[in-house]
Order: sequence, then structure tokens, then C-alpha cells
Amino acid sequence: MSNQIEPSQKSRRWGLIPKRGEHLVVIQIVVILGFIWLPVWRPGMLDTWAQAGAWWAVALAVPLGVLALIIGALGTYHLRTNLTPLPYPVDHNQLVQTGIYGLIRHPLYTSLICIALSWTLYQLSLSHVLALPLFFGFFAYKAAIEERWLRARHPEYANYARRVRAFFPWIY
Repeated sequence: MSNQIEPSQKSRRWGLIPKRGEHLVVIQIVVILGFIWLPVWRPGMLDTWAQAGAWWAVALAVPLGVLALIIGALGTYHLRTNLTPLPYPVDHNQLVQTGIYGLIRHPLYTSLICIALSWTLYQLSLSHVLALPLFFGFFAYKAAIEERWLRARHPEYANYARRVRAFFPWIY
């Protein structure tokens, strides 16, 4: 079996889908920046709580943000030379199943999702609450595409995916 994997020719018939998922990196940048620049909306009690200084929101947001940074740092460390912004694996790709990757398959995406949740709590913003499912959905979609390519490259990936959750240990 060859280590080279190619998206189907049918998916590229019209030349609309970049070869290694470059379009997903551009979309990811737009999604992240859009989430950051999304106006804060605090209707009703959210505005009252924010003005009163919702200590409980900060008490949840700060540890979650720190946890997100730790997860992201561990994911980056364990990937080392396999790290790429593209969902398509690098040519010298090795399947990493140790460290944080023994708990979750996509710690870098988990880190971004947790940072977004932390920001939402910190801001007490209903607009960000409403955007979170779209944020999560994008990373679930990108992970699914990445996993298709990883399954083609690594036959043992299917077993790994059965044992280890995608984003949150024991949950999802």
C-alpha cells in the first residue's frame, strides 16, 4: 500500500477543491477571526451580571483558558515534525498515539474550542454562545476530512479512533 494518498479525482473534477485542504486553513482563519470580532451581545440578565462583575464567569473562564493552552501546547509538542496547519498529513507523517493523543485525537482543535468557550464565558456574550455550535461544527468537519486521509495512510487509525475520542475524553 502506498503512503501517498490523494483526494478522489471526482472531488476535483472542476478544480474547486484544493489538493491538501488549503481552503480549510483559510476558512479556519476566517472562523477564528470572525469569532473574536463578533460583537458582544448581553441581553437582559447577562448585561446585569456583566456590570456587577460576574466572578463565577471569570472563575470558570480563566481555568478553562489555561487548560486550553496546556492542551494546545501538549498537542504541538507531541506532534513535533508532523505538525501542519493543513488537514492533509505531511509526507513523513507518523501516527502519534501517545501523550495527549492517547486521550484525545485532535488536541489542537480541542484547545481552540476550549479557548472559544472560555472567551464566551468571560464576555458573558449570547452572540458568542450562539456562534459556538458553528465554531465546533467547523472543527468537527475539518477533523473528519483529516481523519479520512489519516485512515488511508495508517491502517491502524480505525482502531485508534475506536479507542480515543475526537475532542473530549470519554465524551466526544
